[in-house]
Amino acid sequence: MSLKYTMKVMEMLDDPMANGKMVTDLFTELSHVEASYQTVTGDCGSTDFVKIVVKGSEGKLAGGNAPSLGIVGRLGGLGARPSRIGFVSDGDGAAAAVTIALKLGLMAKKGDRLPGDVYITTHICPNAPTQPHEPVDFMGSPVDILTMNQYEVLPEMEAVLSIDTTKGNKVFNHRGIALSPTVKEGYVLKFSDDLIQIMEMSTGDLPVTFAVTTQDITPYGNDVYHINSILQPAVATNAPVIGLAITTKTAVPGCGTGASHEVDVAQAVRFSIEVAKEFTRGEIEFYDSSEFNHLVNLYGSMKKLQTLGSTSA
Repeated sequence: MSLKYTMKVMEMLDDPMANGKMVTDLFTELSHVEASYQTVTGDCGSTDFVKIVVKGSEGKLAGGNAPSLGIVGRLGGLGARPSRIGFVSDGDGAAAAVTIALKLGLMAKKGDRLPGDVYITTHICPNAPTQPHEPVDFMGSPVDILTMNQYEVLPEMEAVLSIDTTKGNKVFNHRGIALSPTVKEGYVLKFSDDLIQIMEMSTGDLPVTFAVTTQDITPYGNDVYHINSILQPAVATNAPVIGLAITTKTAVPGCGTGASHEVDVAQAVRFSIEVAKEFTRGEIEFYDSSEFNHLVNLYGSMKKLQTLGSTSA
């Protein structure tokens, strides 16, 4: 049921003129959705940051208390024009995020409203730069990661699911989706059993997870290796963050075209919608709060890992 809308969104975004207005126009007839965009210019061009809010029947925006979920579609750009023609692999995160918002909005229009509010953010840039990375090149972005976090990680998000193409490495040998452990305030916590169970149900297969290093949860700009930006939202919030990677068996450049698989993006969409249903009902958790508090009592705060750190003289 998600594949139809995934294909519609990916076809729309595979356009050298793709922009925030094209995305927000998808939601003009959906009464329970607010969609807006803002154009931001950086050193290497501009991009449109998109914010879509699917309002819950008992969410904070309606005066209720149901939990609010954040879904971030993380990417450098949808395209690498003029050096590459077409939609690049790196754009999968944005395609997934917009499709999730569209499907949730249509569900709400039909009467299947979630209890809590869902905040979906991403950015739309069809002409992004590329940058060197091992083992294959990454997509760059017109704006830096701090700007992305400013517009994409919102204080209303009580938990964050960060969706990102994670193909430019030799870590994965699986095509589809994979789940990270929970990251919160500089701590890498255990995998969420609730989300693993949803992955098993939505894929009909054994769960696929991936390891997270200390480097991955520190901010870009500190001159250490990051697998990619999938966990960069964790440096900008105290809410728990889980990465949902769209993966391949081989290393695929983020700037590679003809390398996006609609079925895999739709799989990420289905999983995320099921997470949104259960989280906004208060039925699942991204982390064990009592165990987290126990860790902090034992070892202290790890929030320094959310910063650029310090260097000795």
